This record gives sequence, structure tokens and C-alpha cells, in this order.
Amino acid sequence: MSFRTLISLILLSSFLNSSQTPLQKSPPNIILILVDDMGFSDLGAYGSEIDTPNIDRLAYNGVRFSNAYNTSKCFPSRAALLTGLYSQQIGYHKSFRQPMLNAITLGEMFQLVGYTTLWSGKHHSTENPVDRGFDHYSGLLDGASNHFNPGLQREGEGQPAQKGLRNTPISYRNWVIEGEVYNPYTPKSKDFYTTDIFTNYALDWMDKIKPEKPFFLYLSYTAPHDPLMAWPKDIEKYKDRYLEGYEVIRKKRFKKQKQLGVLPKKTGLSKAQYIDWDSLDPEEKADESRTMAVYAAMIDRLDQNIGKLLEKLEKQGKLDNTLILFTSDNGGSSEVVNIPGGTGLIGSSTNWKSLGKNWANVSNTPYREYKNWSYEGGIKTPLIVYWPKKIKTKGFVSHKPIHFIDFLPTLQELIGANYPEYLNGNTIFPSPGESFLPQLLGDSSVKRDAPIFWQWRYGKAVRDENWKLVAHKDLWELYNLESDPIEEINLIEKEKKKLTELKALYENWASQFEITKR
Repeated sequence: MSFRTLISLILLSSFLNSSQTPLQKSPPNIILILVDDMGFSDLGAYGSEIDTPNIDRLAYNGVRFSNAYNTSKCFPSRAALLTGLYSQQIGYHKSFRQPMLNAITLGEMFQLVGYTTLWSGKHHSTENPVDRGFDHYSGLLDGASNHFNPGLQREGEGQPAQKGLRNTPISYRNWVIEGEVYNPYTPKSKDFYTTDIFTNYALDWMDKIKPEKPFFLYLSYTAPHDPLMAWPKDIEKYKDRYLEGYEVIRKKRFKKQKQLGVLPKKTGLSKAQYIDWDSLDPEEKADESRTMAVYAAMIDRLDQNIGKLLEKLEKQGKLDNTLILFTSDNGGSSEVVNIPGGTGLIGSSTNWKSLGKNWANVSNTPYREYKNWSYEGGIKTPLIVYWPKKIKTKGFVSHKPIHFIDFLPTLQELIGANYPEYLNGNTIFPSPGESFLPQLLGDSSVKRDAPIFWQWRYGKAVRDENWKLVAHKDLWELYNLESDPIEEINLIEKEKKKLTELKALYENWASQFEITKR
């Protein structure tokens, strides 16, 4: 008998025989939905004008978090979400081109206690998920791809826009279907669109799950990450909605956020980082308006697919005892991607377009900065948790700070799983995360014990209670997030003692991972 098999039997026995909590008597299905490069304010339930009725349904009948944090970058966030470890602990703060050593994945944890494990969508790693605890995996192994055609030009169509890798003009991304890798992958169907196909993979698997078995589904979309591409009928819905410009839309979002109570108290609107809309000529305004319309259409399509998922669960009679978590991997992105030779309208398969800084500032309302930064606009994410059977405080907004490292401990507690010290011959690091299960079950009194840390390229930060020390490159700034959630009043000169305290916390943490002390 192999070591892995032995561990599996031990954990499965523990799960099946335990009667410690009611949760273990009727294990819930778990669905974790992750979207890509979506900002804090891009959902209706978080202030947006974008139509997201299905996601809003989850929000208004579940719990929303106002202080949920990612890592500010795609693959470090995904590593933290999957393992309950800081990306620095497994080397993912530098590159995704190595295994996630010294870690148990969510798939492995659920698989060990008898769940069927499914993963559809983006991974952003070189490891194949079927080797890390998932019974089924289909999707994009890399970071981004053409949404309509990730492969070669098809007859009767233009050349699909492709983003280069490793300084190459064109590089095709690794696509996986049931564990088998394809490069390039050229879909036969002209109805192919990543958001739709990822959902379809999941729905097909759900039809084949044995009724008596609980399942864990990780549904990891690439939208609304660039390239901005959407179905024409979805774009048409938003074609005139953004002609008002950046400032008008941002202020409308902020007003709605205040009405919804989705912001911590004393939250103001940060200083604008977009240019003056009236400085643009008519052609530029039309281009910018369409850019945001396509972005909105991509989120709208995401919502439509969440609707399909909910419909499937209802038809199967599983919705009531299914826990659904919805979040985004980083803040709205200001990255500008220029693909040579792009043709056609923004939103089409032949034109690779990114959102850009101006609309990203709107996307992250009311916060400052963007993806890749350690300010709130880069690291704060919407987080919605829905579970009809157990969540009684419907529409509750929790202001407790949580991080992606908290997901695994939360789900571990929920299903009553043990956390192994060893797996597959590797030592498994203890998770530094904290369970937020009490928040879901109505206990808002639980405080966070440990500080939270960030480090990505030049950005770095530590949050301890309501204090946050943050820097881009070498310059530290200090904020009290209770009185100043938008990080406008730098207290670095007034609070020397707190500066020293937080800097020591950060440097002690960073020293474990060969991160240069600043």
C-alpha cells in the first residue's frame, strides 16, 4: 500500500466516522468561483452599473466581505487560494514554473475525504491539476489566451490575436482537456468562447457525479482578463453606457456602494487617477467607451454562466446544500498590452485590447492603484459566500480582514478534514491562514489574530488590525485603515512607534523567503 493511499484511507475513515459537528453528517457540495482581473466595484452588489443579477442573488442571500484580500497578481493569488499558504512559501512570488511543493491543494484535501473533485478553467502553472488532487481538469494551463480561439487561424476567419510569450511574437498557450495537454489548441466550434466552455465542462461533469457523493468544483474563469473579447450581442447592451466618461461612472459607483453598505465606515472616494474625459477627441471617446463596454459585456457573460450553474444545481436538487464562494484574483488591471498587427473592432477575436489605467481606476472604486500594487486597489477583492442551508444572516456585510490563505483552513474546518504533516513524500507546511467559517454562520465578533503580508515585485505591505504599512519600491507609507480606508493620510512621521513595529513584523516575515529587506 502506498503512503498516499494509506493517508487517504486514514482521512476518509476520520471523515466518515466523525460526529463532532452537524456539518460532517451531511457534507455540503463546494463551488469556488474565481474570476480574473476584476476590480472591487465591478459587480452590481458592489456598486456597478453592469448587469449581474445572478451573482447579486448570491450576494444578497449570502455574505459579502468588504476587506477580502488577494496578492495583487494572478498566479501568486491562485497558489495561495489553492494551498492556504503564502505564495512566498512555495516559491510562487517569483515564478509559476515549478511545482507547488510543501503544500496540499484544495483538490487533494477534498479528494482525501471522499469528494469528487473538478476543476474547469485557468490554472496559471506548469503542473497538471490531475496530478494534484483533481479527478477531472479541462481548461487553460497558462495565464491568458484568445477567448474565441486560443489556437490557429480557422477557415473563413481572420488571424486570432495572440499574445507573445518569452519575447516571441506569437506563442500559443497550453490548453488541457481531461488532463491531456494541447499546444496549440484550435477549437472546431465557431461558438467557442472561454467563459461559456469553462462552464460547459463543469456542467457536463456535474451530470455524471454519483448522487450520494459530495463534490468540490473549482471554476476558474479567465474573464475579464485581457484580451477584451465578447459576443456582439453582449457588447450591444452596453454600447452607449460609458459615453459619460470615467468620473461620472466612478461617482455613481461610489454613491451606490454607500447605499449598499458594502464599504467600511468612513470610506471616502480616493483622488482620481484617470485623465479628463473632455480632453479626449470624439474618436478617442468612442474608443474608450467601447473598451469599457466590452469589459462590461465580459462580466455580463460571466453572470449569465453563473445563472446556468445555479439552474443546474436547482434541477439536481443540490442548491440548498451547496456552498458557493465567488471572488477575483487581483484588483482591476492598468496593464496595457500592445499586440502588433491587430485588426477589427475592439471585442473581436482579431483584436487584443486591455482595459488600461483610466477605466481600471473606475473598476477599483473607491480605492487607489491597481493590479501589481500593494495598495487597496491592487489587493482588495469582492468576496461573496452563499449557502442557503446554513447562512441565516442574508445580505450581511462582514468587515473582517481575510486573505486567500484563509480559504483552505475555512473549508478544512467546514468538512472536518485533517491537515496532514506529510503528503506524497513531502513535508506540508502549516497554513498561516485563519478560518472565516464563524463569519458565515453569523458570528461577527471574531477578530483576526495574525497580521497579513504582501510582496509582489516592488510592492509590499503588512496589515495588523487596522494599521497598514505599504510601499512601492523603497518608500514606506503608514495608514490607519479604520479612519482612512482609501490610504490618503500618510502617518509615517506621526506614528514612529507603529512604523517600527510593523516594519519589524514585515522584515521578520520576509526574511524567511529571501525577500530583500527594505
